[in-house]
Amino acid sequence: MSSLEFPFRDAPAPADVRQVAPGVHWLRMALPFALDHINLWLLEDGEGWTLVDTGLADAPTRAQWDRVFSAMLGARTVRRILVTHFHPDHAGNAGWLCERFAAPLWITQGEYLTAHAVRAAAAGFVAEATLALFRAHGLDEARLGQLGMRGNLYRRLVGELPTSYRRIIDGESIAVGGRAWRVITGYGHAPEHASLYCEALGLVISGDMLLPTISTHVGVWPTDPEGDPLGYFLSSIRRYRELPADVLVLPSHGLPFRGAHARVAQLEAHHGVRLAELLQACGEAPRSAADVLALIFRRPLDTQQMFFAMGEAIAHLHFLERAGRLRRAVGDDGVARFAPAKEEAWQSALMT
Repeated sequence: MSSLEFPFRDAPAPADVRQVAPGVHWLRMALPFALDHINLWLLEDGEGWTLVDTGLADAPTRAQWDRVFSAMLGARTVRRILVTHFHPDHAGNAGWLCERFAAPLWITQGEYLTAHAVRAAAAGFVAEATLALFRAHGLDEARLGQLGMRGNLYRRLVGELPTSYRRIIDGESIAVGGRAWRVITGYGHAPEHASLYCEALGLVISGDMLLPTISTHVGVWPTDPEGDPLGYFLSSIRRYRELPADVLVLPSHGLPFRGAHARVAQLEAHHGVRLAELLQACGEAPRSAADVLALIFRRPLDTQQMFFAMGEAIAHLHFLERAGRLRRAVGDDGVARFAPAKEEAWQSALMT
């Protein structure tokens, strides 16, 4: 399959639920961001339901959940809440739902621990550390000041989290409604993101790891300041080539689609173009991450978008540094800038 196919022409209306495969139901909830929605999944699970992802912990989302439960639950209850990763639109209502239904949280260890650390502003997940990282990569004080006013946005969007969980791991088979769902972990977007593949139904709940029309965010953060999340992400999405070419992909954003192999190739090409442009720009003059923001993001950025854009710009420069194509030098002003290193075929890093 060389292109993407979209079997559903539109998304379900708010509070509506649409069946996309036997026992698999799709609902969509609003987000107050430029990315204005998230897809959530309800899996029939014997005499109950398994919920996959939870939406933000805000009043409109919880009201929508109430309407869904009134229409869908009937005599069934919720048996478990499975969260693909710690980001607010996915984990926001995890604690609320677990408490409401006395149901366990199923999640990878990396996501569970990160969610608690970010919400508590512990283990280095503090605004000051992020500002220091971005300052070291050239962001000016005016924009740093705007970012500093955000505070702990995660805590405002994520309710109290469960203090215990059922750990899921890569390759594990989870039985839901008499069918096996295999856990596929991915890296770069989040610490230990879990996707779920059901061979019997020919579909995969991809979470944020494989989206149909936008590139998944990958960013460097102060708890791992020398990390290579873009490299981790590109390695992770190659695993979708192990699935059938016509697998139905259920993403967290956008419409369900077929063509996972083609989408992986598109994402590799997209990042390849951006990396080539960065190499050219750094060849003209040493560049910091802040210097290349306009090259990678060719639109005005609000404060929320600036936060993610800086992490992503650093990630692309780190990828080229790891590949031996750029070298880093820190100037007298304390800012890291990147310039060409030895002439190696960096494209090979995309293919291995």
